Amino acid sequence: MFGIGAPELILIFLIVLLVFGAKRLPEIARSLGKATQEFRKAKNEFSAIATEATNEDDAAQASPKAPPRAESGEPPAKGSA
Repeated sequence: MFGIGAPELILIFLIVLLVFGAKRLPEIARSLGKATQEFRKAKNEFSAIATEATNEDDAAQASPKAPPRAESGEPPAKGSA
């Protein structure tokens, strides 16, 4: 996890404890948890939308469309695209 081990996490916790105090620490942790939850929710929604769009593009490319027919009712000449 980003190369942060237990000693680094303890040091970060102690610095936060000294800066904000013990009374505000639960409030900060709760806010951080809510922000993380909202970020994950937005990421999952974006991922679902991107997957859906990719699937639609793949489906559109997989079903070839028939070439347009000539107005006279005759099939198009061979070799014309």
